[in-house]
Amino acid sequence: MSNEIKYDVCIVGSGAGAGPVAYELSKAGFKVLVLEKGPWFKTKDFSKDEIVATRRSVYTPNTKDEFHVLESGNKEKGWKAKSTYVSGIDFWNGNMVGGSSNLMSAYFHRMKPQDFKLKTTYGEIKGGNVEDWPITYQELEPYYRKVEKIIGVSGNVVKHKNLEPRSTANFPYPPLAENIVSSWIDKAANKLNIETFPTPRGILSNDKDQRKGCFYSNYCGSYGCSSNAKGSSRVALLDDALKTGNCTILPNSKVFLLEENNHKIEKVHYYDANGNKNTIEAKITVVAAQAIETARLLLMSESSNFPNGLANNSGQVGKNLIFSAGGTGAGLFNFDTLTEQEIKEFTTPGLWVNRAIQEWYEIEDSKFDKNLKGGTIDFVFEHANGITKAFNQKYNNNGELIYGSELKNRLKKHFTTRKKLKFEVFVDWTPNDNCYVTLDPKHIDKWGDPVAKVRLGYLQHDLEVGNYLATKTKAIFKEMGASQIRSNISGNPPSNLQAGGCRFGNNPKTSVLDKNCKAHEVKNLFITDGSFMPTGGSTTFTFTIYANSFRVADVIKKELSN
Repeated sequence: MSNEIKYDVCIVGSGAGAGPVAYELSKAGFKVLVLEKGPWFKTKDFSKDEIVATRRSVYTPNTKDEFHVLESGNKEKGWKAKSTYVSGIDFWNGNMVGGSSNLMSAYFHRMKPQDFKLKTTYGEIKGGNVEDWPITYQELEPYYRKVEKIIGVSGNVVKHKNLEPRSTANFPYPPLAENIVSSWIDKAANKLNIETFPTPRGILSNDKDQRKGCFYSNYCGSYGCSSNAKGSSRVALLDDALKTGNCTILPNSKVFLLEENNHKIEKVHYYDANGNKNTIEAKITVVAAQAIETARLLLMSESSNFPNGLANNSGQVGKNLIFSAGGTGAGLFNFDTLTEQEIKEFTTPGLWVNRAIQEWYEIEDSKFDKNLKGGTIDFVFEHANGITKAFNQKYNNNGELIYGSELKNRLKKHFTTRKKLKFEVFVDWTPNDNCYVTLDPKHIDKWGDPVAKVRLGYLQHDLEVGNYLATKTKAIFKEMGASQIRSNISGNPPSNLQAGGCRFGNNPKTSVLDKNCKAHEVKNLFITDGSFMPTGGSTTFTFTIYANSFRVADVIKKELSN
């Protein structure tokens, strides 16, 4: 089946990389089509159902129908491949209109000037493929500001030694209401001469247009937002794009081929909800399917000009995949060490921790032979989901599975006599030759297309940096009086924080995209999800993906206008 309507722009995907392009171009009067592989959930569909969010593949594909093949190991011991259907590891993210931005925790830290010139600033990393960005922080800064206003970022700018340059004095929305534990963190860190600051969040503290401010429901990360306070692509951008009459969204539409001729995409081929094949024609195609699936789509789109995959004569498509390195830590606060008033305030549901530390965004320590790029620490309570909390209590302190009265007593103690505070460490995942996407030669999805095979290699360097930050943070927990303080820094990648695979750069031989995220070798192809990133910084990626997508939207508007 062929769709006879010709669009100005066809966007593959609908998350953080897609939303700004749809928003800007539809408002400018261009005809935009968004093809989303997942369903179209509306706000009313996002209840706080713990079974739906944690134990069922409702927001992600069923791995029986669609899976990845993950390769883990190392060069010395070899690599072992296993499908996620067999392993039970779900490596998907939000699969719906708005993508995983519906489910984000929305830490909205900007990257810093040195993140854009990591190689120049800190030099080579052994085993890494670090490259500077072809744009500067100053070029992206106006778009960070735009995201803060349109998506809606809440917070309070506090000066600290690693605060990035800003063209506005503060965020457009005041901070979200905080739990008393935030002041405990401040006090303990201050005693150790460590600077803290409020975490900016892509979550509204006040109403904005048709969106309500945060309901403080106590459920955020991994859950959709019932108030529309969370700045997902769906509610912050696509809803407004639809109101123009220039934007069409087709859910349950899985793109499987970008048909190229004479170095231009002529047709976009996709399966509809009934499995029927359809085609779309557009002047410009924008791919924003998230890093792994974007690389997979290009690799599947072979042609005579591109026998190894679309825009891949450089051999760089799928290479230098990155995630967010680091890990987590936690400590317990026992109620018998607190006053009744402190317990009451500490256990008030829904209030945010919203504290961050970037004291060691750059590490200057004699234990290292040179200054290193460090990272960010964010603080957060253990997720409110009771199922997850209970699930985590099924082992005793020796790692042995428990049941019966022992399990009951452990559950009662955890839920009634203490509360867990966590910290999350974000450091750079160094791009390297053993972290990439290819097409699996044996396995196919339910449509008969080859699934993505992902090698998950990491560098020991990243673990050293992550552990350095974790050790510093555990000292703060000790000062706060926490017990059972621990941390877990590993090379296990968080599937919700993926980027790279189609990095941008000035040299077509070593990059897939130019500085404006247009493919070097394809005249009308742009990629606007996190795939463009040569390095990811020491923050979550969503804020930067949003900002860059707004930047690229301006480029596409000019191109269409001409």
